[in-house]
Amino acid sequence: MTAQHVAETCSRLCEIVGYSGREHAVRAAVAESWSRLGLDPERDATGNLLAKVGGSGERVLLVAHMDEVGFVVREITDDGFVLLGTTFGTLADAQAARYPVGHPAAIMGRHGVVARGLFAAPSGHIVRNTPEKAVSGFYVDLGLSSGDEVRALGVHGGAPVVFDVPVRMVGRRLVGKAFDDRLMLAVIELLLERVARESLTVELWVAATVQEENGCHGAQALARAERFDAVVALDVGLCDDVPLVSAGLGTRIGGGPIVIHEDLKVAYDHELAWRLVDAGGRAGVDVQQAAFSLYGTDGWTFVDAGSPAVALATPVRYTHTAFEMADLEDVEATVALLEAFVT
Repeated sequence: MTAQHVAETCSRLCEIVGYSGREHAVRAAVAESWSRLGLDPERDATGNLLAKVGGSGERVLLVAHMDEVGFVVREITDDGFVLLGTTFGTLADAQAARYPVGHPAAIMGRHGVVARGLFAAPSGHIVRNTPEKAVSGFYVDLGLSSGDEVRALGVHGGAPVVFDVPVRMVGRRLVGKAFDDRLMLAVIELLLERVARESLTVELWVAATVQEENGCHGAQALARAERFDAVVALDVGLCDDVPLVSAGLGTRIGGGPIVIHEDLKVAYDHELAWRLVDAGGRAGVDVQQAAFSLYGTDGWTFVDAGSPAVALATPVRYTHTAFEMADLEDVEATVALLEAFVT
């Protein structure tokens, strides 16, 4: 498992466009990879993928979600601008509004991406000359001159809009969009490539869920339909190891995978959490431990449905942006921990 292979696997999955409820391309890519690795993934009516890896004994599920954050088309103006709405908060929020501006945007139509443009907002010269003295929010500029041109591309009200950036190396770190949660789908794929089926000490299953970002709907459906003895919800973890802020999280990029004991939604299974910590010790992996507020994973749905669950995360800076950052060594360490856990 070379660093180049890890980076390529992460990049391939993260660059796919797949807003909540529009995960079709991601699902196709994951199904192809799992099939290539000898699995027989099945799609349920909600859109989740589920596959048995092998082994016997305790029934263990590793689950990650396929969707990414984004926006929806609220209005197409007569002069060709695309105004946005969101189910994730308000566009006028000063903290959130600064992240998209200047990044490429992709708009999804009926059969996939139909238009590419730019998240934009009035620049400083214009803002200073407006009576309001300030402008909040942003929009998508497609470089067109009329609403009719925009609609002719297949853009419609309610169409998803997501970041459209390539994954690239910045220094020793990987940077891009949709690390939440494609990075953890990459972890599953890398584990499947690495783990010997005959060495499994559990009956291992893997799942890729839909619509986590807007309420964990896919995971809720899966949790109602299936029961497991242990569920590991894989997601990206928070870290505040940057200047100008101190959230008191105590987690950092490059510090190894994070075992999450509690978040906004649920306290995770105590015994499972410590089994993951112990697995990290056996694998020689540094393990961080944390509790996060303003954070949740698919894991709570399995707890509510009666399956013990825990959350395991690879630390990521700048979550829910077009420039999420991860350390390849953290990704590799997460794979190594999981291999020790299931063998």
